Amino acid sequence: MGRMPKIHPTAIISPESQIAEDAIIGPFCILTGAVKLGAGVHLISHVTINGPADIGEKTTVYPGASLGFPGQDFKFTLGMPTAGIVVGKGCLIREHSTIHAATKADKPTRLGDRVFMMVNAHVGHDVTIGDDVIMVNNSACGGHSEVHTKAIISGAAMVHQFDRVGKFAMVSGGSIISLDVPPFCTAYGRNTLLGINVVGMRRNGFTRDQITAARLAFREFLRGGVPREKAVAALRERGKEHALLNDIADFVETSKRGVAAGIRKRDRFTPIVEE
Repeated sequence: MGRMPKIHPTAIISPESQIAEDAIIGPFCILTGAVKLGAGVHLISHVTINGPADIGEKTTVYPGASLGFPGQDFKFTLGMPTAGIVVGKGCLIREHSTIHAATKADKPTRLGDRVFMMVNAHVGHDVTIGDDVIMVNNSACGGHSEVHTKAIISGAAMVHQFDRVGKFAMVSGGSIISLDVPPFCTAYGRNTLLGINVVGMRRNGFTRDQITAARLAFREFLRGGVPREKAVAALRERGKEHALLNDIADFVETSKRGVAAGIRKRDRFTPIVEE
């Protein structure tokens, strides 16, 4: 006989739920509707999940997290058709984080593998989060937005609905982003690109030549004032030597909201000088 999941007697589990035999469901958790917990999933306590929801193996959810409820829109209420949420493998979802269900029945709100949502992070309805994304405390992604592989959304940063943050990009703490942030870039403030995410690229094994190519491309094509078609063509030409520039070109070319603009180094900050 297989092992039984460890379910605390105070937990409430709907009959539609599918629980892996080695899952752990702690005190006062509530699973409603078609909730599927993969192997090794651990709901520590006071976790509420509304199905349809598929939680990938070895994901840990901390107290107070609320997953799979309708998006914050008057048009959507409990019981309406939805594809729900899908959470990947090995994710960490910390206290009071929220992931809202999709508004359509064919495509769920989705988190990739090894996503780290820190305390009070929010993923809105119909959002797609790539693998290895980090969302720091109090950060939020509005409905239909996309955050690509290994991007970082820093503390209290806000990503506008339908916006995109490219892979290996970083949005600095407290920023408000309503335009797309290209791959490998760092954004801060309101829709401003500061430069290339050099630290992130180094940590992820990019070579000195690749980082230099990205820096040059940023300086020449992403600081603003360069027409999109010209920037894309130039990036593709250089992409023949450095493939990562093709990733930036693809991202810029497919942007619907527009791409955040970079600034020149001398314009970054205005110092306060006392008389």
